[in-house]
Amino acid sequence: MSLPTTTDVVLVDTIQLTANIGADCWGRSREQPVSITVHLHLKPSFLEISGQSDNVLDSIHYGHLTKAVSALSASYTDVRALVHEVTQKAFALAGENVDAVRVVVGLPKQILLANDFEIEVITPRGKDSLQQAAKVSVKDLIIPVLIGVNPPERLAKQRVITNITFYEKAGMHEEIESTAYLTLEKFVLHIVRSSCLASDAIEAVTTRSQKPSALSFAHSSGVEMTRYRDAFQGLQ
Repeated sequence: MSLPTTTDVVLVDTIQLTANIGADCWGRSREQPVSITVHLHLKPSFLEISGQSDNVLDSIHYGHLTKAVSALSASYTDVRALVHEVTQKAFALAGENVDAVRVVVGLPKQILLANDFEIEVITPRGKDSLQQAAKVSVKDLIIPVLIGVNPPERLAKQRVITNITFYEKAGMHEEIESTAYLTLEKFVLHIVRSSCLASDAIEAVTTRSQKPSALSFAHSSGVEMTRYRDAFQGLQ
């Protein structure tokens, strides 16, 4: 196991607000709940100054950052526009002390059957956040699927909890729900392949699926798979 690198980070975790970032899970353009987390990746050893002086004025004032983010506009063309404005506010407040800003925006009501939809963008100083790669996560997507090798499992669909991480949003729920599987391995491979081939912009996909009804004395059994897009190039 490799040792972690030296880092100095100031963060504000899960600022709650509402904003219109386009269509919600019902296809209506209106305000919806939004959570915003901001990480300021500071210059090496920056926090040693305030750590030694024990004076908050020698650090980044996360209270000011929270107020600036909370006061943002309530309407955006899409979630990337919101990420961009948060990133700009963070750089403006932190000044030359920050090397990069990481913004994570959560939209818990964006996908009807999922627990959360998150987009994460890391922007180095001097770069445009709109030009940076985004990591998109669909969390705890619940899909009823006919899956399993035991005879009772072939009689009725059961809940499968699936987490997908990729670089562009891909809509696959209807295709998956209408199919049947014997194993989680086949199910996860289907999702990974469909996600990787959904867009030329997707570089890699990680999918984890769990069956909460499979075992009596465990939360769930599960399978996780990560693949790069080029693994499926010849299968389109």
